[in-house]
Amino acid sequence: MARRTLGRGEPPAGPGSQVSLGEVLETSDRLEVLPRGRGRLRLRLPSPEPFAWALFSAGGFVAAVLVPVHVAILGIAFAAGWLPDDAFSYERIHRLANNPLTKLYLLALIALPLFHWAHRFRFAIHHQFGIGLKRLVAVGCYGSALAGTAVAAWVLIRI
Repeated sequence: MARRTLGRGEPPAGPGSQVSLGEVLETSDRLEVLPRGRGRLRLRLPSPEPFAWALFSAGGFVAAVLVPVHVAILGIAFAAGWLPDDAFSYERIHRLANNPLTKLYLLALIALPLFHWAHRFRFAIHHQFGIGLKRLVAVGCYGSALAGTAVAAWVLIRI
């Protein structure tokens, strides 16, 4: 009896052993049979869509929760005189901005809403305006969010 392989080139666990259902299912998730041709298999790459939805969700959280807090502190509390006069002095803010955790927080505060905008704008272009060119629009939207993130990271590193 010939030895069966799992599709990745490695044989089953022991001599004469059968391939388990888990091994077959694990292998079949990564391989896709093409409708045309004779038994050709190709590796199916995972979709970037879940990553885009995760950035959209995180950006929505930041835009809905964290940005209003910053507006309330910077725009309302300080302007109304509820904070001390030296609360936003140059030395104090510069010391705060030099902290790596603050830089990471500010990068998330800037970058995540950019990806939220990119995802929302991409789907608005397709669904509301009926424009095709899905790949070009996705590259434009996510590329601009990535460029904004790169600029923000560059500015924060240089502080």
